[in-house]
Amino acid sequence: MAANLDTPLQQRVLAVDDDGAIRDVVRLYLENAGFYVWTAAGGAEALAMIRERGLPHLAIVDLDMPGMTGFEFCHTVLGFSDLPMIILTATQDEDVVVEGIQQYAEDYVTKPFSPRELVARTQRVLRRIGDFKYTLAAEINVDEHLAVDFANQRARVDGNVVELTPTESKLLYLLMRNGGSTVLTDFLLRRLWPQQDVFEDALRVHIRHLRQKIERDPSSPTYLLTERGMGYRFIAPYL
Repeated sequence: MAANLDTPLQQRVLAVDDDGAIRDVVRLYLENAGFYVWTAAGGAEALAMIRERGLPHLAIVDLDMPGMTGFEFCHTVLGFSDLPMIILTATQDEDVVVEGIQQYAEDYVTKPFSPRELVARTQRVLRRIGDFKYTLAAEINVDEHLAVDFANQRARVDGNVVELTPTESKLLYLLMRNGGSTVLTDFLLRRLWPQQDVFEDALRVHIRHLRQKIERDPSSPTYLLTERGMGYRFIAPYL
C-alpha cells in the first residue's frame, strides 16, 4: 500500500495493552477526539500490525504485558524509527519511570488514569513532534525512483529491494519526518544514539552508506542534502 501524500491523513495512534477494558477506553476517547486508533493486546501483535500497516503517528504502550514487555516493544521499534511513545502503566516505581522517560517515551501516564488527560497528552506530544503523514502506509512512495518501508527496514529503488540497517532506517525516518527542513547534527546524534557518546564522523558514515543505497548518483545527492555546519535535509518532489 502506498501513501497518498497529497491528501491530509487522520493521525493514527496505536494502543498496546493486555487489558481489553483499557484498550476499549483508550480507543473510545481517542476516536472521539478525532484520532484513528489501532489496538493490540501485546508487543508481538503490535509489531505485526506495524509491519503490515506501517508506522502510526504515536504509540501508547503498557509496560507490564505477558511475552514482550512494553520496554522490549519500545526498544525494538525505536531501533528502526523514532516513533513517539507514551507509556501507560500502573507501576509507581521511580526507577522505572525514569528509565522510560530517559530511554523511550515522550510522556508517562500512570493507572488509574483520566482518559481526557491521556487525550490531552497525546495531542500535546503530536503538536510538539509535528506532522509526518508519510508514516501511514506500509510502503511510502517518494517518487518513481524511491519507496521506503520503515517497519521492514528496506527501500525499493527503481523496483529493486534494498535492505537498510536499523540505524539507516531510523536516520531516514528522522530526515523524512522533518522533510524539507534542516535537521541539526546534534539532534540526529541524540536521537540515533541516546545512550552513547557518538561523534559526527559516525553520522557521516551512515549518511554516506544511505546515499549509496537510495541515490541515483551518491556523489551528487538529490534526496539527502548536506547543510554545511548545520546538519542534513531530506528533499522529495512532494515537499
